[in-house]
Amino acid sequence: MKDYRDILTIKQQRHGIIQLNRPEKMNALSHNLRAELFDAVKDFEMDPDVRVIIIRGSGRAFSAGYDLSGISKTADDRDYVEKRSGLPNVGPIHPGQGQWPQHLLSGYWILWECTKPIIAQVHGYCLAGGTELATMCDLMVVAEDAIIGYPPVRAMTPVDIIYHPWHLPMRKVRELLYTGDSVTGREAVELGWANRAVPIDRLCETAEALAERIANIDGPMLQMTKRQINRVYEIMGFRTSLQVGGDIQELGRVRPGGETFGRIAREKGLKAALDWRDGPFGDYGCAPADAPKPAAAAW
Repeated sequence: MKDYRDILTIKQQRHGIIQLNRPEKMNALSHNLRAELFDAVKDFEMDPDVRVIIIRGSGRAFSAGYDLSGISKTADDRDYVEKRSGLPNVGPIHPGQGQWPQHLLSGYWILWECTKPIIAQVHGYCLAGGTELATMCDLMVVAEDAIIGYPPVRAMTPVDIIYHPWHLPMRKVRELLYTGDSVTGREAVELGWANRAVPIDRLCETAEALAERIANIDGPMLQMTKRQINRVYEIMGFRTSLQVGGDIQELGRVRPGGETFGRIAREKGLKAALDWRDGPFGDYGCAPADAPKPAAAAW
């Protein structure tokens, strides 16, 4: 296997595992991590011994979202990124203002079009971009106490990838995106967002058992079934709705007041900006000391 910097890759029986491996940053999605992730997906897609892929996280969380700390722009963050843009190589470069959501989508279409089923194994916090990564996988197996949500809608922009209406009832979509509140892994299954919720100590075995159960089907059959399902959702408008949603996300970014979070982060630091955003809600990093927290996660 390749010597990646920000992920680990493992082969187990008939499935491959891609493990996000920036535990000190709660697996924040830097450009290099995402680039390595897409590279590893392509490697496993070409591996004849692998029929199913699992994506999971090291440490206390699946992923806290896109890296907002500035580390994505460091000079040495170039191992697998596109040399011209400094971004993951997702096909088109998407230069210029307002292209970030379309760049993200081009990356997620790699997961969508991958000919092998991909399972997201989610524990701890799964926030913002972390939810996009998990949701764009074919299946989600989650810890019962996982915390899944999209807090940036409180002050930054609408969601980058508007997947919510495809997985959740309309009333719940509105509630979550009007408040930025989260759901637990158990609630995600009840809503139809995730497939299975289990105690954290059974998460790995459950995800891998599901991968091996799927792997009983021969590879070409799985490939055709995934393509068939994808095309039906595309005819229903899945691909177009996500692309249009990205355009509206950019309108939210340039609205009056849309620069406030970034200004606070630059002047006072990221923690101050997060406290400003989440403080009125009393959750995530600003939760009261006695508020419940997932056993395997921390903000």
